Amino acid sequence: MNSLLTPPSQNRRPGLAVALLAGVLLSGCASLARPDAALPETPTPAAWSGAATPAAPGQAATDLALWWQRFNDPTLTTLVTEALQANTTARSAQAALLQARAQRDVQQAGMGPSVGASGSARRGKSGGNDATNSFQAGFDASWEPDVFGGNRAALSASEAEVQASAASLANVQVSLAAEVAVTTIELRSLQTRLAIARRNLAAQTETLQITRWRGQAGLVSSLDVEQAVAASEQTAAQIPALQTSITQALNSLAVLTGQAPGALQGRLATAAPVPQAPTELALALPAETLRQRPDVRTAEYRVSAALARVAQADAARYPSFRLSGSLGLSALTLGALTNGASVANSLLASVSVPLFDGGAARAQVRSQEAALEQARLGYQTTVLTALKDVEDALVSLQGNRERLARLQAASAAAVNAELLARQRYESGLIDFRAVLDTQRTLLSTQDSVASTQATLSADMVRLYKALGGGWAGPAKADRAADASPSDGLTTSPMARPAASR
Repeated sequence: MNSLLTPPSQNRRPGLAVALLAGVLLSGCASLARPDAALPETPTPAAWSGAATPAAPGQAATDLALWWQRFNDPTLTTLVTEALQANTTARSAQAALLQARAQRDVQQAGMGPSVGASGSARRGKSGGNDATNSFQAGFDASWEPDVFGGNRAALSASEAEVQASAASLANVQVSLAAEVAVTTIELRSLQTRLAIARRNLAAQTETLQITRWRGQAGLVSSLDVEQAVAASEQTAAQIPALQTSITQALNSLAVLTGQAPGALQGRLATAAPVPQAPTELALALPAETLRQRPDVRTAEYRVSAALARVAQADAARYPSFRLSGSLGLSALTLGALTNGASVANSLLASVSVPLFDGGAARAQVRSQEAALEQARLGYQTTVLTALKDVEDALVSLQGNRERLARLQAASAAAVNAELLARQRYESGLIDFRAVLDTQRTLLSTQDSVASTQATLSADMVRLYKALGGGWAGPAKADRAADASPSDGLTTSPMARPAASR
């Protein structure tokens, strides 16, 4: 077992957060401080325990950024692309990212001096004196030096929220692509199962007709006829249920792609094979997989934001300084403001020292420390859940592969058995019960094969998602962020692996 990141000291004090941020601030770095020191120790296995093919030494793991293209299904690729562009949940996450960036900009703007201009005109009369005019114009400026780093800590927290929002957007898009793929696979599976049910119904209807003829000839009893009717009706009853499920899957895909229910009926109503992905997949090591999952990155930046807020709350306990000044012109006429006006100016330096607040400032520090601990535990939970997702997907993939092989063998045998049973029944060599049993077995095995094939494809989708596939990944996202920082999907500025920092 190895540790994903180095754990912090167990005896952390409120001043530790300030010290961590101060090192970054004093070095003149305006970017976000890495939260490595605040992340809890999270053991990760050296390799996956499930049936997996790890990347060989010197071999890169499979690129999963556009994993849906590995299914070689143009319809699936089109649906995923449409969903990423038009889905309302994804667009909401994009708006949240824009909001976080705007709030960061507001915080950054507040760190510089503020300058304002003002002007006024006044006409007044006192007693029996004539009315007089007064005109004034001036500038006001103020600045609060960030001596103890409170404002910079607030900016670091805002920057961390931007990074977390970018990672959250990537996570939404990863989940969205997987949901579209699974729903498409389910739709194709239902269409395949509907075709199987109709084929079996046709065969059972033919058998029913033969049984009725034999019954009219007195060769079989009415019991055989009734059993044939019951079997065909049971199969026919499955068709409306499958058609309902197909319509519901089409409606789900329409909503996922930002369209009204029913919009995809014309495009997807024709049956097509279940999308199948190649089984060869070179997996990254567990620690590398965690670093490429956007939900883990989101949790990491939440820790960074909480760490900065601890420093901000700690800085609020110390004195604050403020510089302000004004420059104004005053005259009795508007034209005199530019020539002959009286000049008034002032400069004020002030300091505010908290003396007694009933312990509110210290309580605020404790509150932010508790929030930091929650973020750390949330990060640890996310990491453990990520490991479980991959392991579950690998185990399910292995089990369903074996199950599919058995079911395919059973289906082939059921086809032969049903054919032989019908031939012998028509020849009068066996009773109808044998035919009925073989037809039921054939329908069951063929339906199970279709369902398991879809489950196997869905397992591949879940594995791609669990491995963090569906976005550019940390390294590519960092490079893309330098080139185009406005892109929400490919520019999420994820942290690089700890070894490269």
